[in-house]
Amino acid sequence: MDNKKGVAAILGEFFSPTYTLAEDGIPEFKLFIGGQWVESDGGLQTVDSPHDGTIVARVQSGTLNDVESTMKAVSTYGKKIRDIPAIDRILIFQKARDLLKQHKEEIAKALVLEGGKTIRSASGEVEATMQRLMLTMEEARKIYGEYIPGDWSEDTVGKMGLAIREPEGVIAAISPFNYPLYIASAKIIPALLSGNSVIAKPASDDPVALLLFARVLQEAGIPAGALNVITGSGGKLGDAIVSDERVNMVTFTGSTDVGVHVNNVMGMKKRHLELGGKGIAIVLKDADINLAARKVVEGNLSNAGQRCDAVATVLVEDEVSDALIQKIVDEEKKWVMGDPMDPHSDLGPLINEGAAKRVEDLVNDAVERGAKLLLGGHRNGCYFEPTVLADVPLNSKIVNEETFGPVLVVIRVKNDEEALEIATKPKYGLDSCVFTNNFYSMWKVAKRLDVGEVTINDNPKHGVGYFPFGGKKASGLGREGIGYSIDEMTHLKTIVFNLEVGGLGKRRFVEDNKA
Repeated sequence: MDNKKGVAAILGEFFSPTYTLAEDGIPEFKLFIGGQWVESDGGLQTVDSPHDGTIVARVQSGTLNDVESTMKAVSTYGKKIRDIPAIDRILIFQKARDLLKQHKEEIAKALVLEGGKTIRSASGEVEATMQRLMLTMEEARKIYGEYIPGDWSEDTVGKMGLAIREPEGVIAAISPFNYPLYIASAKIIPALLSGNSVIAKPASDDPVALLLFARVLQEAGIPAGALNVITGSGGKLGDAIVSDERVNMVTFTGSTDVGVHVNNVMGMKKRHLELGGKGIAIVLKDADINLAARKVVEGNLSNAGQRCDAVATVLVEDEVSDALIQKIVDEEKKWVMGDPMDPHSDLGPLINEGAAKRVEDLVNDAVERGAKLLLGGHRNGCYFEPTVLADVPLNSKIVNEETFGPVLVVIRVKNDEEALEIATKPKYGLDSCVFTNNFYSMWKVAKRLDVGEVTINDNPKHGVGYFPFGGKKASGLGREGIGYSIDEMTHLKTIVFNLEVGGLGKRRFVEDNKA
């Protein structure tokens, strides 16, 4: 009798090297270090389904010994990725895309089981990862160097320079729970493509998808030691990875509080931090109200609001506020919350009960301060209903803190000046949007918002990163995206040639005439 349970029940033979099957049928996944699937001496930790609380997997609880083994592996074997011609790296990623396509259904179902993501959303995340792999040829164009003739400056006449891009070396990639496959892959792919080796640390709530992706890259031909994956709780494990002097760069996506901690402990090394967000939608009186309502709700409820670029607050001009609020409520009622494996479900649970309770507390605080609860507001385990709050006081916690849940705050404003005054107060500066049909209004708002990205007449969405994205203020440092991640993960080295030695350097024309 087949005793496979949890994630093992949906995985084929291809993924068998990544885990062993326990007596109860639950898969126990291994670490991926130096090209080998290995067990830790730190024991195991469970991965629970936020849908019904069942155990879907167990993963290794990595230790400091595992970190040291990984550091030795990248020191010994990690540089092999640099010896592979760039065109061959691209071919490896093309093969990885083909493998990912073959195993799309398995990985998508794993995302549903471990993280509560709806099957449609999970399939979209796998598709986005496949597209990112496909775009490596486009991304590789950012690794080119630059020729600099020296005769444009008095002190460099007779010389020439080359500014070339070189990999940082060892990159620690720390990824969050909300897009455990795509965000991790969006760090790993450009890092490996530009010749770096990677130590990846997934979130503890849903680490399985990244382990499955590592198996795909292993089979595609990534050299041993170039990619390593360590699972386990944060804290000491994460600190040990990012602070190790053998790590040359840290790329981290997660909450602002944890990001600040990571920044403080990593020491003198390059860093990319994508942190919290508070997406604000400004809806002006000349906007297409039907479009604004539909796009705002989509931006609020996608992935149950667990997105750093989610629309959390709407600032709407008084003249159209009643109409917009009614349309928003009507749109939110269309979204179906239910079993994430059901293809008809639009929303699944939040990642864990603690996250759902936090959202509940934010909603209750707003209502206690005078906000009107127009829809939802109730929690059932890890599930939280689509919720609309109107006329929310500005001193409410939910106005200023990241929500990370399916709650939309609506605040009425007199004009665009008041909207901008409110929108620029939060400490976050990742994404916002404006809905208007007036070019000058959209330009004014786009220029005044102190954020990394402004979207006109749509909700913010990073997608595969074809447009660069990243934060300001407490939302982080650096930029990600096709090609832009390469910039972050490489550094410029300048090589200067004195051409006069070979009789090739140009001479000053003015000085020759003086002679």
